[in-house]
Amino acid sequence: MGDRRFEGKVALVTGGNSGIGLAVARALVDEGARVVIVGRNAETVASSAAELGTAAHGVVADTSRLADLDRVIAATREFGGGRLDVVFANAGVGTMGPLASVSERQFDELFGINVKGVFFTVQKAATLMQAGGAIVLNASVAARLGNPGGSIYAASKAAVRSLARTLGAELVGRGIRVNAVSPGPIETPIFDRGQLPADAAAQIKTTMIERNPMKRFGTPEEVVAAVLFLASDAASYVTGVDLLVDGGRGSF
Repeated sequence: MGDRRFEGKVALVTGGNSGIGLAVARALVDEGARVVIVGRNAETVASSAAELGTAAHGVVADTSRLADLDRVIAATREFGGGRLDVVFANAGVGTMGPLASVSERQFDELFGINVKGVFFTVQKAATLMQAGGAIVLNASVAARLGNPGGSIYAASKAAVRSLARTLGAELVGRGIRVNAVSPGPIETPIFDRGQLPADAAAQIKTTMIERNPMKRFGTPEEVVAAVLFLASDAASYVTGVDLLVDGGRGSF
């Protein structure tokens, strides 16, 4: 079982029904937290909540819709008995494409989830939080890189990185810390969802590995370790940072 750093605490994880979000939710439950997971897919929200057991509660919601977020916060208040200690604002999408191909609909959806959703998740969640609370935003090493075809995704993640600073500065007086984690390429289901032809996905993965100083993808567990550190009392003197978990990609 290991440490139980989150014993008795209540956590909210958006995008908690798959990938990094689910891995973080699983680790929080293992360390004693009660966790609300949020996702858009009713089937995976239900199955993930069932897997996590009675310490978890699933809410089907689109974080880019404020009415949905209000439902999320109401459910969190009820499930957590009025308290909220940890937020992992993780819900995001990864639309890619060259400048000429990006549509207004794609732009609005991506910024709606990746930026608007993160901002209002924090705004609304903060109403339940007390001193000692911790918020972790999921940014990306992409914010630091000039990858062709990654313009709107990278810009959205640069905004998330900025929010960790500005919202951290706003909430520091209340004793609430806000930090960002910026993963590099991580082995998650996003590559297996059929959004890209198999050969194209394989080529992208090969290129990412070649460019990475560690010559490999990271694992969800390696991101989990960083998120839980930032969310825990071990990081009690840390706020406003962007912790890269990227094999060195964004640094050299």
